[in-house]
Amino acid sequence: MDAATAPPTGIASPRSMFASSGVQALLDQLDDELIGLAPVKSRIRDIAALLLIDRLRAEQGLQSKPPSLHMCFTGNPGTGKTTVALRMAEVLKQLGYVRKGHMVAVTRDDLVGQFIGHTAPKTKEIIKKAMGGVLFIDEAYYLYRPENERDYGQEAIEILLQVMENHRDDLVVILAGYRDRMDTFFSSNPGMASRIAHHIDFPDYDQDELMRIAQLMLRNLNYRFDDTAESAFERYLGLRRQQPHFANARSVRNALDRIRLRHATRLFATDTAPTRDALCTLYAEDVLASRVFSMNRQDS
Repeated sequence: MDAATAPPTGIASPRSMFASSGVQALLDQLDDELIGLAPVKSRIRDIAALLLIDRLRAEQGLQSKPPSLHMCFTGNPGTGKTTVALRMAEVLKQLGYVRKGHMVAVTRDDLVGQFIGHTAPKTKEIIKKAMGGVLFIDEAYYLYRPENERDYGQEAIEILLQVMENHRDDLVVILAGYRDRMDTFFSSNPGMASRIAHHIDFPDYDQDELMRIAQLMLRNLNYRFDDTAESAFERYLGLRRQQPHFANARSVRNALDRIRLRHATRLFATDTAPTRDALCTLYAEDVLASRVFSMNRQDS
């Protein structure tokens, strides 16, 4: 074995670097926060591996250039895009790719002005706040409105393109939205498409995953379903998923908020002091009072 192929002495292995970087703790936290999403979590690990190997190459005096990490997250509402972006910022900070590791989440209204000369200062101010971290632009396709000749979204896009190219070692831009609309946006803005290195799709949760999400949310709030309530909520999910505007984990959270409201109303109507168990336990009647069940009866 010659010097070129012999393992270097005094250099940490990629796995030991990963273990000591603190990234594993962040990924474990992501696993605790988000049910499922295995392909998404795998891509985050891939990006972490890329940055670690790049660091090892630099330590060996090899050509090393920060990779472009601008991303596009596509998927329906409530699939975890914002949460993953937040954890991604922390991972990038731990690996030394960005300085601060914070996330600034914006929409079109935060970037685009309503009159001439208003958009550039708004966009530049947001970019200034995001430097050293992640700029997360939700429903990014609304930046481009070709049907309106007096729209100033294109000005914001041009500023973003310049920053994404010139400051990619200190700012990661993540565009998010529905997949079909993002595809149309990229078709109309090839300059933006060429700067996005990673496209990550967030699938909808299935019934079992949604139940696990509900259980996790309740556990974090010191609530629980009794057996009949758990069965009722499974029925609720089956019906609600078939209705318009279902938003995955977001709809689960909203449903649980309403169930807690009915639980509180039920306890308030009694004259006796509730026990600790009563304060924590949700019953089937708290679930079945949802109009989702009455709407289904009307349809049938």
